[in-house]
Amino acid sequence: MKITCDRQTIVEAVVNVQKAVSTKSCLTALEGILIKAADDQSVTLCGYDLELGIMTHVPAKVEENGNIVLNAKILSDIIRKAPAETITITSDEKLMVTIKSGPAVFSIVGIPPEDYPEIPKVTDAEKMMIDCTLLKGMIRQTLFATSETDAKPINTGTLFESDETELKLISVDGYRLAMRKEPIIADKKLSFVVPGKTLSEILKLIPDADDTNMEILIGKKHIIFHIENYHVISRLLEGDFLDYKAAIPSMHTTEIVVNVKNMIESIDRVSLVVTDRLKSPIRCLFANNTAKISCITTIGKANDETTVTMQGDSLEIGFNNRYLIDALKNTECDEVKIQINGPLSPMKIVPLDGNAFVFLVLPVRLKTNEV
Repeated sequence: MKITCDRQTIVEAVVNVQKAVSTKSCLTALEGILIKAADDQSVTLCGYDLELGIMTHVPAKVEENGNIVLNAKILSDIIRKAPAETITITSDEKLMVTIKSGPAVFSIVGIPPEDYPEIPKVTDAEKMMIDCTLLKGMIRQTLFATSETDAKPINTGTLFESDETELKLISVDGYRLAMRKEPIIADKKLSFVVPGKTLSEILKLIPDADDTNMEILIGKKHIIFHIENYHVISRLLEGDFLDYKAAIPSMHTTEIVVNVKNMIESIDRVSLVVTDRLKSPIRCLFANNTAKISCITTIGKANDETTVTMQGDSLEIGFNNRYLIDALKNTECDEVKIQINGPLSPMKIVPLDGNAFVFLVLPVRLKTNEV
């Protein structure tokens, strides 16, 4: 194999593809990037860790076809620090690889392409088309509520649920829920769960303000996202997802309209006495159009307040500071409604108008002797 390509182009491609490369595996090939030169105008780069795969095509002058697997970290380090604007990669039948850029020459040992696992194919797939910017926003507003632990693997992903007119994304982690929905036009009902790791990489690959449509192919066990020049393939998560409709309260006795920025800043200030080692719930008393926020730990205690607009009963409720801040930040609104059905009911956060999102944050039971 012998290829020559623009340094900046291949650097960008390697950085993105490397996100799907295993950092530590008993199979050496999984720690590498597969380079395939099959035509005279481009090469294919592929990273795959058996759960997530990212592929792309890079324009190149191909003088000799061939395939080789190169350790991703070594390849990335070499091309990022290459001195010239072009890079030439040559490999021989003994897997010796030479990388040249200007006066710099590197010789490294490649990995046999036969050792690289076959990337799954998605057959009999259902197709979904969606605006890139819209999907990016929906993922961003729900990804934060996926579980960070494998205690219940299905909760490490986001549920995609669609019918002919609407798409919903739902994430839960046992302590909070985030749901985002938008009208779309689809051929049939679909329901599948995409790993949070996959969606995190999708967010990075979708350019800002991209108003093109993305094609998504959904198979029985895998899904493919086509994003410009990238193909992202991921396994789908299996298991019983939470009955989110039953989890969302339909009634409330108190409704509070809050300024999101002011509420976040007030919680942030009170949270200064909370640390990872000294965790304590934040206490909030909603009464007389005021939210009085306080917390007490062995470090000390903090009190703050912010003006709100209330309807219904006054109440005092406890909550995890980070969970509520995450939910408020991801509303991406200036003002929201917080609806509560008593001090042990979830805090339900919804927009002032419409029903584009619903965020739930479970309360924390307060000790009555805290002041």
